[in-house]
Amino acid sequence: MHAWPVPSLARGAADRGGAPDTSGSITDTVVQRLEDLVLGDLEPGAELPSEADLAVRFGVSRLTVREAARSLQARGLVETRHGRRTVVAHPNAGPIGGFFTAAVRRDPRRMMDLLEVRRALEVHIASLAAVQATRATVTAMEMALGAMREAAHDPVALHESDIGFHASVATAAGNQMLSFLIEAMEEPLRASRMRSMQGHLARGGTVEDVIEQHALVLDRVRARDAKGAAAAMLAHLEQTARDLKAALALTGLPEEP
Repeated sequence: MHAWPVPSLARGAADRGGAPDTSGSITDTVVQRLEDLVLGDLEPGAELPSEADLAVRFGVSRLTVREAARSLQARGLVETRHGRRTVVAHPNAGPIGGFFTAAVRRDPRRMMDLLEVRRALEVHIASLAAVQATRATVTAMEMALGAMREAAHDPVALHESDIGFHASVATAAGNQMLSFLIEAMEEPLRASRMRSMQGHLARGGTVEDVIEQHALVLDRVRARDAKGAAAAMLAHLEQTARDLKAALALTGLPEEP
């Protein structure tokens, strides 16, 4: 257990018999101190000190510590399990993904906005992957593409393997932050991919067309052609935008104001 000097934040916590501190500023300060501990002193998977220990160290009630821990849990920084100590969470894209998912569920037209985010990220990611990819990450991309080919007649499996392919490109780029952002878009992109495929087929395209767009990205990454990989990803995402726009038009949704 790590020990660190923490000045008391409030006097008389023991005299209050564990009553919650009502001052928002005190709770906010405890949240900040816990965040400093989680992000600066402890590794992912490490247990936090007990509520009682933290309450004594901070000079506040246990309920204030508990409320602060809940705040960090909501942000994905810690994990709390019944009957066990709170632990530092491993980095994950859950909070960002929740925002993207909520936005798309409220208004399906936000899928077009999300596609622009993808274009801003994934064209650069493809370029990086062509430079940074290792034999192992190229093999992962090849396996993901193979899964797409095998799932050509299974829409659900196809879209899952499609997600896997884009995640493998992000991994090949060697930038964990970019990988987190791609991970954050996985859930809302499930609905987006289904719709864009509907639009693609409605426009006379085929599943094989879509798979070959991914194959071209892999080919350029494998050839260490950064510009070619970026161009292949851009062409794929521009085609996806046309397909998605056609699919949204089929639903009768009005154009953006």
